[in-house]
Amino acid sequence: MLGEYLIIGRRASEIAASVEAGVASGALAPGALLPPMRELAGVLGVNPNTVAAAYRTLRERGVIETDGRRGSRVRARPATAPRDELRMAVPAGVRDIASGNPDVRLLPALDGALAGAARRYAAEPTLYGQDPVVPELARLARAAFDADGVPAGEVAVTSGALDGIERVLAAHLRPGDAVGVEDPGWGSVLDLVPALGLRVVPVAVDDDGPLPDSVERALAQGVRALLVTARAQNPTGAVVSAERAAELRAVLAGHPEVLVIDDDHGHGIVDLPLNALGGVTRHWVLIRSTAKGYAPDLRLAVLTGDGVTLDRVRGRQRLGPGWVSRLLQYTVVELWKAGAVDHAAVARSYGERRDGLVAALARRGVHAQGRSGMNVWVPVAEETAVVTRLLGAGWAVAPGARFRVESGPAVRMTMSTLSPADVPGLAEAVASAVRPAAGGRLD
Repeated sequence: MLGEYLIIGRRASEIAASVEAGVASGALAPGALLPPMRELAGVLGVNPNTVAAAYRTLRERGVIETDGRRGSRVRARPATAPRDELRMAVPAGVRDIASGNPDVRLLPALDGALAGAARRYAAEPTLYGQDPVVPELARLARAAFDADGVPAGEVAVTSGALDGIERVLAAHLRPGDAVGVEDPGWGSVLDLVPALGLRVVPVAVDDDGPLPDSVERALAQGVRALLVTARAQNPTGAVVSAERAAELRAVLAGHPEVLVIDDDHGHGIVDLPLNALGGVTRHWVLIRSTAKGYAPDLRLAVLTGDGVTLDRVRGRQRLGPGWVSRLLQYTVVELWKAGAVDHAAVARSYGERRDGLVAALARRGVHAQGRSGMNVWVPVAEETAVVTRLLGAGWAVAPGARFRVESGPAVRMTMSTLSPADVPGLAEAVASAVRPAAGGRLD
């Protein structure tokens, strides 16, 4: 069952550590079936409850998964081997359109905002016991939420969108609970959910967001939470349209206990309206990150939601980091007050490159998605072959395996390092890689 690898230990922590060591070394491969609990207990000479506790720890850490009578297996992608490890080294002379980073030329300079934050701090140093959220940041964030029609709610601050998602899930769910996640979707979320001991239920997506029928099926499977990307969906660029939002609200209205998380990380780089789902169910949150529009290193997100969820998030935060640095919060306040980012201009810049590639590929008979944001998603027959051919042609793209569960193979291309003049050459290379026998262009 486990080949030559022997699980050892007398205590639950030792048994769990032994399994984790086997996974980390590669001796326990993804999908490896672990011994039944009673069988392993007999081999180790311990109580079956000890092995059960070890397996429970491993599930909560995202190392193994249990499927009833089929037993426990090492996860196909343990939390110790995140999807980002599928990144490849980009050789010299190859254009990197795989990283997912924003265009640094569109990010605002931070020196003035940081200097302003330092002056604020000098006037009033942050001490223990102060409000974890800078009042001016809360006021500005709430005003922006109001302008986008987000239901009333207080404001919390986390260290980025993923930190916020993790804290919200932990506030309501327990290991074993199911979470509806977009497929294809953000690879970090696809890793985070099982790492929390939760179960991913894939939800299909088109250009207008999650498909209502797929959400309905996920709800029928007992999902306790649903994650939806409002705009600039990673990797497809989907945007939840007004019509789709109305359909999804109608579906969710029949499931008032489901936690709904709207991820609006595209705020600042998208000029399409926000159609969030918050407020339909009892518990909901909308998370808005500063990373894509202002700086990836500006690790800050603002979130609002129902009172119970916000209280739980802030309460648990007080027991850990306490608060997000007020220096960072002051910096964001300075940027927002100065109007440091022309959101419409940024959206046009990304749109010119993204839409140009989608159109150029269509002229060559290649279907691609990219309605908003900085990415283009191209379904393909076989990912490895396409990635390899494009690398040979001088382009490093991201394999779709980083972003999908059940959806078909594809590649993702990030347009942030390109100019419009680069588009025709890239389109020709993609068409040739997708249909090598045809030589790319359709006559």
